[in-house]
Amino acid sequence: MMLITGASSGIGLELARVAAGKGHDLVLVARTEGKLRELARELHERHGVRAEVIAADLSRPEAAAEVVSRLEALGIQIDALVNNAGFGVYGPFTETALAIELQVIQVNIVALTELTKRLLPGMVARRSGRILNVASTAAFLPGPLMAVYYATKAYVLSFSEAIANELAGTGVTVTVLCPGPTASGFQAAAKLEESKLMAGKTLATSRQVAQDGYDAMMAGKTLIVSGWSNKLVAQMPRLLPRRVVASIVRGVQDRRS
Repeated sequence: MMLITGASSGIGLELARVAAGKGHDLVLVARTEGKLRELARELHERHGVRAEVIAADLSRPEAAAEVVSRLEALGIQIDALVNNAGFGVYGPFTETALAIELQVIQVNIVALTELTKRLLPGMVARRSGRILNVASTAAFLPGPLMAVYYATKAYVLSFSEAIANELAGTGVTVTVLCPGPTASGFQAAAKLEESKLMAGKTLATSRQVAQDGYDAMMAGKTLIVSGWSNKLVAQMPRLLPRRVVASIVRGVQDRRS
């Protein structure tokens, strides 16, 4: 079965729909149980797949272990893990709430790492498995006004590429998906609508990004940057001094006047 975190909305929801359309049985993980159950019913009725629901708040330190314990109780073997859950906070680091920034780190880094650590050994033992970690084009850049979020995505990119290398020849592949700004609930949650980054932009759809991520995972690719313009953004640090890159990112993320 395929486990997808953050499956109740945005890219995670569309990844679930894409995977179900390809016949994958699913374990759907997110905070909102009601939304997950609605999605599980939709996927079962439309595609005939099994869709289990585990309501979990991955900002809680014990949540990842509880998810794995629930899988064991249900007798479920995970053959594909999609670490999609993540969120960010917009604003100067000196002004954002410490508790929320620590939750960003817990969800974007700690829960992702722990789920991978707990589920990967079984895949290696079976010599078969796939992992998809959702990062961002933010992974390539310093991110003034979203400093912690950008840093967490840099971790996801580096971690994914490293273990992909370690796992060569094991039958298990690791893919990291790096989308740019995407039409989803992320911007509202991070209060990004106030920034120049969002002004007048036509954003990629969650479905487009999900399809790119799914296809890359199934092909065993290590890195997929979704969208041609985002591929150019990812190359920016190679072309310009990093202090200049930071200034550019600051300029596009400043509040609209």
